[in-house]
Amino acid sequence: MKTDFDFPNKYLIGPVVFRPDFNAQSEVINVNQAWSLFFTAGKEDKVLGFNVETGRFFTNLLLAMGAAGVLWVVLFNRVA
Repeated sequence: MKTDFDFPNKYLIGPVVFRPDFNAQSEVINVNQAWSLFFTAGKEDKVLGFNVETGRFFTNLLLAMGAAGVLWVVLFNRVA
């Protein structure tokens, strides 16, 4: 049985953030890559795909939850 399952690069097994090609100074990650790295704890940067709207959704969701928390404290915090 012959397979083409060969990992010549020792960095393919480790997390994405520690690979030399990912840490290039000129490379800028987009919002999807940032959220993918967050959800997978730095192991993969393409989990959410390439649609930027998915990353924007998670960013807006995080901002909305923060704003709702602040409003909850302001409106419903009663000092006895």
